[in-house]
Amino acid sequence: MDEIKAFEGFPEEGFRFFRELAVNNNREWFAEHKQEYIEFLQTPALSLVVELGERLKSEFLGIAYDLRTNGAGSIMRIYRDIRFSKDKTPYKTHIGINFWEGPQKKGSPGFHFFMDAEGAGFYGGYHVFPKATLTAYRESVASERSGEKLRKALDELVKNKGFEYGGEQLKRVPPGYDKENPRGDLLRYKGLWINSSKLDLNALSSPSLVDTCAANAHIMGPVHRWFVEANQSIS
Repeated sequence: MDEIKAFEGFPEEGFRFFRELAVNNNREWFAEHKQEYIEFLQTPALSLVVELGERLKSEFLGIAYDLRTNGAGSIMRIYRDIRFSKDKTPYKTHIGINFWEGPQKKGSPGFHFFMDAEGAGFYGGYHVFPKATLTAYRESVASERSGEKLRKALDELVKNKGFEYGGEQLKRVPPGYDKENPRGDLLRYKGLWINSSKLDLNALSSPSLVDTCAANAHIMGPVHRWFVEANQSIS
């Protein structure tokens, strides 16, 4: 792999690529323009992975990142899995970057950067809990000490402008747990994500994006650390 350069921001050509891909989402067009994806999106994304990854590691010592671009690393593949989808367009019109804290990327808590032609978001937590993580999450929420710790961390999170949390929920507290538990609303989550306010194109085009994302991660830190601690109970 070539030497990773300093992150200078995502260029306008990268956002234009996504806009044009949205109306030309086919293999012929992508083959002709693949070098644009590599130059204007994948290459600066690799720079962001290194610089932001190192910044995150300075605060969250267990954070990991991976520079492979085949889907096994931090950067999501641009190729869509269309085997079981009604939507047969072959390419994603966004880019995703993952940083995780745990023994492996899959199932570990971390931070996620998601960018398309309109802007980006910076997230933590889980869109959907893996099975083992869901069990660990519920046990930790049901516990008075750890459950109230999460409640406090979420309450503090939303005091920051633009920060929020959410996720799909069951209609009722899951079987096996006290229906009167004061954290019943948290027990009903099937996944619990946290995020900051949306990042506009100006922010994405600047080297200071690293600082912005690191600051967002700092605010999300108490919730992230709670997930890390809960996940450690998984054998």
